[in-house]
Amino acid sequence: MNDTTLTRGARWFRALAGETASPAPVWSGDARLGDETARFISVVADPQNRFPRATDNVVGLEQGWQLARAVRETIAQDAQAATKRPIVAIVDVKSQAYGYREETLGIHLACAAAVDAYATARDAGHPVIALIVGPAMSGAFLAHGYQANRIVAIDAPGTMVHAMGKEAAARVTRRTVEALEALGETITPMSYSMASFARLGLLDALIKDVDGDAPDAAQIEHVREVLRASVRSARADSTRGLAHRLESDTAKQTRAASVEVRRRLAEQWDAA
Repeated sequence: MNDTTLTRGARWFRALAGETASPAPVWSGDARLGDETARFISVVADPQNRFPRATDNVVGLEQGWQLARAVRETIAQDAQAATKRPIVAIVDVKSQAYGYREETLGIHLACAAAVDAYATARDAGHPVIALIVGPAMSGAFLAHGYQANRIVAIDAPGTMVHAMGKEAAARVTRRTVEALEALGETITPMSYSMASFARLGLLDALIKDVDGDAPDAAQIEHVREVLRASVRSARADSTRGLAHRLESDTAKQTRAASVEVRRRLAEQWDAA
């Protein structure tokens, strides 16, 4: 894969972790992050993939299982270590690679294996950081990135978090793409901008002034510093869960109903 055909996730993997011996569709490797070593993982395009729907930077059967393997290898290697390696999920995934064959062969199991591996790593004490550098769509993001202790993203054209692409969402909601974009201006979860996603309290840092496709050395170093700060923040958490996503001032404002529902559920659970 030459530089002109690399996906954005692959370019950022090389920028942060260098070359890797891992073949497509999942690259993984260790590199220095500050004064420690981190495991970097990215889903990349695989033009020769035997599943036609999985040739792009998507999460399909092989991607799901390979993500799980890369994460669980890290867990096993650090099992006796006092300090667990950070795991950085570089997120640039357009969708899950879903079709008849994928359903028959259990794509849901492959994606669930990746989710379980990331959650297990977090519970084992690995700071898991998701760095969004491109689209983070649908089940692909759930499998690769959403279980992170901290989610950060570059503020650049092409980065977004959503359940489906604009064209598909427009068809489902029977709107034009333009009408859908206008709706996103008033209904935050419908928006496709990273700034709107940040207002939901799910994003821990929005990294501005970074070229998503061709970052220079200073921009790469800035992203590294954000990753280092995210690792420190994750390690400072009193628990290894994801409760902090509802504890920020932004989340308390835009996700007040979610906060209240969880409060009542906990109250009733404890009462029982």
